[in-house]
Amino acid sequence: MSLGLNKISTIAISEFKRMFNSPLAWSVLAILQFILAMIFLSRVDEFVAVFQQQMATADNAPGATFFIVSPVYLWAGIIMLAVMPIMTMRLFAEERMNKTLTLLKSSPVSSTQIVLGKYGGVLLFVVLFILMISLMPIALSFGTELDWGIIISSTLGLFLLLASFAAAGLFLSSLTSQPIIAAISSFGLLMFLVVLYLSGGSQSNSSELFIYLSHFSHFETFVRGIIDSSDIVYYLLFIVGFIILSIRKLDNDRLLG
Repeated sequence: MSLGLNKISTIAISEFKRMFNSPLAWSVLAILQFILAMIFLSRVDEFVAVFQQQMATADNAPGATFFIVSPVYLWAGIIMLAVMPIMTMRLFAEERMNKTLTLLKSSPVSSTQIVLGKYGGVLLFVVLFILMISLMPIALSFGTELDWGIIISSTLGLFLLLASFAAAGLFLSSLTSQPIIAAISSFGLLMFLVVLYLSGGSQSNSSELFIYLSHFSHFETFVRGIIDSSDIVYYLLFIVGFIILSIRKLDNDRLLG
């Protein structure tokens, strides 16, 4: 058991380091931090100029966490919908294109260990990204009182959202030898789930099923400070489902030689 975990962690760390061997990961993190910092600062300015005076006289009024921090996490989830397909497109597709996947499959590691290791590498990137975002509410806490319950809930929701994006991207990357096709396919799937949410929430064609199937309906619950077990189950089922599909794909590739 420990040997299997060691192999998974070795692959995960190797995959994480491989991301930063090129300028892509560095550039993505820098651009994301810049965009979200601009959103954060604009929300701070708006809160100080407008909402703070209005909320001072209201009972049980929402505070800085609601007006400043929650929108940052929400925007992070929206922006990462376009970024995660780029970060996952190389996981298997590039290895297949460079003919190195055959070497990986012939190594003394199981398909499960390979898939979990590569997925773990992406999760390390996700954790790094979320830690960078968390610096903003931490800095804000020195000047005002924050609702840490909402922040913890938003952080958990963002992690689950991005982990589900990564699982879908991992599987779609295993289906092709072209990274760009993997990225487009992943983005298309995630956008389809967004369309389900928009369609399910429209007044003329509302559908609770469409809303439930969409990522963002569950993510919004976390951003509001509510941790619902049904939302956690949704993300876990989504993640496990795509990981199992990725393992089966790799097993089939091994059987076909």
